Amino acid sequence: VQLQASGGGLVQAGGSLRLSCAASGRTITVLTLSWFRQAPGEDREFVAGISWSGGNPYFADSVKGRFTISRDNAKNTVYLQMNSLKPEDTATYYCAAVPYRSRPSTSGNEYLYWGQGTLVTVSS
Repeated sequence: VQLQASGGGLVQAGGSLRLSCAASGRTITVLTLSWFRQAPGEDREFVAGISWSGGNPYFADSVKGRFTISRDNAKNTVYLQMNSLKPEDTATYYCAAVPYRSRPSTSGNEYLYWGQGTLVTVSS
């Protein structure tokens, strides 16, 4: 499985961005997909995840109410819609996947596949 993340960029505080993660090599219908982020000098942290089997997505407390995660099975792509962006959202964002996990894990160690990262910079 290969994951290709895109959609990062520079945005002002309060703005929006939509990240995409296109998968190849396997249908996302069997993949639990999540987004993580890592700011300079910080540990990687879980942002949002969606199970392969459906159900409610999961979000870090820091992004609840501002970010949404969705999947388009026809395009084999998962999206992270980020609204009301804050400077503290500045980070490199990575998509990650693991087959058949019942619920997204907040630990990156549980994922088998990773995208290359896309940089999001939020200016104040």
